[in-house]
Amino acid sequence: MILSILISGENYGYKIIQKAKDLSGGKLEWSDGMLYPVLHRLEKDGFIRSEWKISEEGRLRKYYKLTDKGREELEKERIQWLSVHAALSKLWKPLPV
Repeated sequence: MILSILISGENYGYKIIQKAKDLSGGKLEWSDGMLYPVLHRLEKDGFIRSEWKISEEGRLRKYYKLTDKGREELEKERIQWLSVHAALSKLWKPLPV
């Protein structure tokens, strides 16, 4: 999901958390402690890169951006998730009343 959020452009941690919450209708509420280890792993794996910048409000923030390798990984993950979704859709039928 993080790679999908970053496909539209660079962003910083708090905004990534907010975007995940918005996209899920409030059902996904990530904390800093959940997000930052994943961001660090994605950066270590070369899927994203980070850069410290001054925000519009004048705050120093670490912005994350998708790399070419990250775009490739996102496409692989997207294909895999669509396959899982298709399989589950065949299994999940309306529950009997």
